[in-house]
Amino acid sequence: MTHAPNLPLAGLRIVELGHYIAAPFATRLLADLGAEVVKVEPPGGDPVRGWGSNVEGNAVWFSVHGRNKLSVTLDLKNAEDRARLMALLRRADALVENFRAGHLERLGLGPDVLHAENPRLVIGRISGYGQGGPYRDKPAFGAIGEAMGGLRHLTANPGQTEYPPPRCGVSISDDLAGMYCAMAVVAACWQVKGDPSAKGRVVDVDLVSSVFSLMEGMLPEYGLFGWVRQPQGAAIKTAAPTNTYPCADGKWLCIAGNSDLIFKRLMAAIGRPEMAEDPRFATNAGRCENVAELDAAIAAWTKTKPAAEAEAVLEAAEVPCSRLYDMADCANDPHFRERGWVMEVEDPLLGQVLHPAAPFRLDGIHPREMVRWTGPAAGAHNDLVFTAVARGQTAPIKP
Repeated sequence: MTHAPNLPLAGLRIVELGHYIAAPFATRLLADLGAEVVKVEPPGGDPVRGWGSNVEGNAVWFSVHGRNKLSVTLDLKNAEDRARLMALLRRADALVENFRAGHLERLGLGPDVLHAENPRLVIGRISGYGQGGPYRDKPAFGAIGEAMGGLRHLTANPGQTEYPPPRCGVSISDDLAGMYCAMAVVAACWQVKGDPSAKGRVVDVDLVSSVFSLMEGMLPEYGLFGWVRQPQGAAIKTAAPTNTYPCADGKWLCIAGNSDLIFKRLMAAIGRPEMAEDPRFATNAGRCENVAELDAAIAAWTKTKPAAEAEAVLEAAEVPCSRLYDMADCANDPHFRERGWVMEVEDPLLGQVLHPAAPFRLDGIHPREMVRWTGPAAGAHNDLVFTAVARGQTAPIKP
């Protein structure tokens, strides 16, 4: 295990009452940036430890999901364990949780109780619909955030009715809510840190509005013109040609040739330079009006070549493009490796495992330095953490 004391959030103390995805994703980002994160799990561990593949009962995903965190186990229905939690929170800068709205209050741990013990505590709360409103008590998972936030409506192919619009393949609404919560918690901690008289804030983040926030200009378009954006499939309604095209080997190539100069290079590369001279295609607006003809011409070319070969031709012409990568492509791509996006990490529970780097680069810090340790076993740091708290230690706790 290595430590990187020059990480920007070193010294920030976070307690996570998180399960499954959203809150643990938020605290993973904070931990990658150097915060001390104490993950409080129930005696059986976070239920997400049972998700997906495993090695001798140790979930592979948790190696990443729980990395750089200290794991302790507490039964929050037990008064003695709630007292231990309160001792943790007295020394913390922030709490991040993703119970259903109102659950903290039902445990006797609502913001009024917590602020009575630690007035400067920032409380980050993630729920399906938020802490207020008519839907606050409804259960929700990530798929519901996608559906109600407007994203799932857009993921179908135009006119397709025989299949439901697909999810994007990951729990995007949980991850978005986690990112927004992490950003807001850091902002609130910054405010408290800069004002000795400041009180702790409550940050209220929900899955639905996290997705809804990505809907670009769709809300003002509806308000002004009554427009409702419809599914576009792999294309973009406002730019052309930008689509994903079939190749000879059954794979797909994403091509973004929508600026005037790039469009000309694209047409030359596929052997159709005359289309670049056609007045109908001289501007992006014209290309959008005639996109079906353009897409047919590009697809006719891509179908004659394997995806990697077509990609190489277009890259040589400086046309933005990419094959649709699967995880094998990501893991073995030389740019991923050179940039440290894919790292080989030693996990005591799993052996050597591949980890994705934190999604930010900091000068002077190699991405590997940001992975100080992998996701630990549930309760692995009980003695370390509770001994430090009993001693009144306020400095960061490090294994």
